[in-house]
Amino acid sequence: MTDKKPLILISNDDGVRSPGLAAAAAALRPLGDLLIVAPYEQQSGMGRSMPGINDGRLHETIISVNGTQTTAYGAVASPAQAVQHGILELATRKPALAVSGINYGENVGTGITVSGTVGAALEAAAHGIPSIAISQQVEFHQHLTYDEVDFSGAQHFLRMFAERLLAMDQMPPDVDVLKLEIPAGATPETPWRVTRLERAPYFVPLVEQRTDFSVAGPIGYEMGSLDDLDEESDAHALHAGFVAVTALTLDMTSRIAYDDLRKALE
Repeated sequence: MTDKKPLILISNDDGVRSPGLAAAAAALRPLGDLLIVAPYEQQSGMGRSMPGINDGRLHETIISVNGTQTTAYGAVASPAQAVQHGILELATRKPALAVSGINYGENVGTGITVSGTVGAALEAAAHGIPSIAISQQVEFHQHLTYDEVDFSGAQHFLRMFAERLLAMDQMPPDVDVLKLEIPAGATPETPWRVTRLERAPYFVPLVEQRTDFSVAGPIGYEMGSLDDLDEESDAHALHAGFVAVTALTLDMTSRIAYDDLRKALE
C-alpha cells in the first residue's frame, strides 16, 4: 500500500470467501489501495450486532480477485466487528471509503436493520468514513450460497458511485451511507433512481408448524406482497428494473416536529 492512493476498506456479511466480495474488490482496485476484512464465516442477518462470543481472531487469507492472488483477512467476528478490526487494527491510515458487499440478495425497506451488509457500512460510517452498502438481487434460494452470479452490472455501479464519493470533500448533509440495490440482469445501461426505504414489509417471517417445542424450529422468511409498493421506494424501483440508490443516516431520530410529538403524548 502507498499513502498516495486512497485507502478503501471492503467488508461484507457473506464471508471472506464470497465471490461477491471478490467482485467488489475487482471493481474498486483501480480506485485505490484495498484493505479487505470480512467475517471468516457466513454472517448474514447479523445487522450491526457486536456478539460477545466472537473472539476477534484474524485469519490472513488469500482470495482471487480477477485471477490475482490478493490478501484478505477473515475475522471471527460479526460484519460490524470485522469493520472495527479493519479500522482500529489493520488500517495504516484512515480509509477514505468503506464498501460492504456485494451481497447475495437485496436489502430493501425498513428491514435493513437486519442486514449485516448494511450494519458493516453503518459501523464504518460511525467512524466518520463515507460508506456504501451494495446488494445484488438474486434468486431466493441463493441468498446464503456462493453460487456463480453475474456481478458485472453491480461492479459498474459500485465503481461509478465510489468514484463520485471519493471525489467529494464530504458526504451530502445527513447522508452517512449510500445503499445500492442492483436488479438481476443489470448492465451499465440500467437506469438508476434515488429512492426512500419501503415502509411495507418486504421479507416476512415464516414459522414452521410444530407441536413439540423441544424440536428445532427456526423462524425463516419469505417474500411479502409486492402489491401497493410506494412508487418512491427502493423495493418499487428494484422490481421496476432500476438501480435503487438510497441515502441512509446514522441519526435514527424521527423527523416528527417536537411540538407535534409532545401534543400526541400529553
